Amino acid sequence: MPESKFYHFSPKGLFYGVDTVKDAIDVSKEGGFIWLNFYQPSKEELSSLTKTIGIHPLSVEDCLDENQVPKIEYFTNNTFIIFNAFTYIEKTLYVDEINLFIGKNFLITVSGHNSGARNPLNNIYTIVENGLTNAAAGPDFMMHIVLDYLVDQKYQAFDDMENELEEAEELLIDNVEKFQPMQLILMRKNLMFLRKSLFHESEILVKICRMDCPFITEKAIVHYRDIYDHLAKFFELTETYREIETSLMELYTSLLNNLMTKMSNDTNSSVRRLTLIATIFMPLTLIASIGGMSEWSMMTGPSNWKITYPLFILAMSVIAVINYFLIRRIEKKNESGSGK
Repeated sequence: MPESKFYHFSPKGLFYGVDTVKDAIDVSKEGGFIWLNFYQPSKEELSSLTKTIGIHPLSVEDCLDENQVPKIEYFTNNTFIIFNAFTYIEKTLYVDEINLFIGKNFLITVSGHNSGARNPLNNIYTIVENGLTNAAAGPDFMMHIVLDYLVDQKYQAFDDMENELEEAEELLIDNVEKFQPMQLILMRKNLMFLRKSLFHESEILVKICRMDCPFITEKAIVHYRDIYDHLAKFFELTETYREIETSLMELYTSLLNNLMTKMSNDTNSSVRRLTLIATIFMPLTLIASIGGMSEWSMMTGPSNWKITYPLFILAMSVIAVINYFLIRRIEKKNESGSGK
């Protein structure tokens, strides 16, 4: 199970773990800087930092609040940043909040309080070890590694969303009846949230790149500009995906209308056929019901049935043919009149 871990970067570039926050603070007096990586900490653990390191109590409250948007705040001995990690699993977007405190000789990361079983900084230790030279250059370089790791995670989320849009388009074209529009509605909701988050994160990087944060050196700014470029690209992707989603919804509406029109035309054709049959047989039914076999026998005499019944059937057939062609003529006249 993930847990909080604490590290010290010595002035000589050594990187090693320590057991407690107190031990980390003690070794920081020897020089270098410390990295306190908290995972699902309690309020008491974070509140203790207000006395030992000087973290503002309001920042502690923000770390435990799940409704925060990305932002940057400046305090006397540290800068507080809220960033988001995106994970897209089984057509569901998960947003995990990461809190960072950077000071002259420390970097604090707080994660996991709204992540459930997920750990948004799961592999960060390995990445730090692989890039130890840069990480040991200072808290600002170390924070760049963390933010860059979070931004790289966004790539996978956007790739999965792009694949989902492609699958939705294929399903929509293949079988509009089985297509679920709620899939696109949920996608639109996720894209709106991503757009909002990326906008605020870009604002954070703009402020960092113009050197508003006193704990990020000019030497490290070039690395943060790279992160800003990635965020700008993601922001453009959200706009592109929103346009695709809107186009697919319009296509769905159009195909559905065409399908309903076809079904309506098929129904109208069936009704017309039934009406034609009913119209032809209505006068025949009337004649048969009025006359009847016994009536024709009484009118012509029982001995003439061999002549009268064939004539009766022939007359009904002639009437049926006349009705059919009369109805067809009326329909053609109506069609030519509507075409004009």
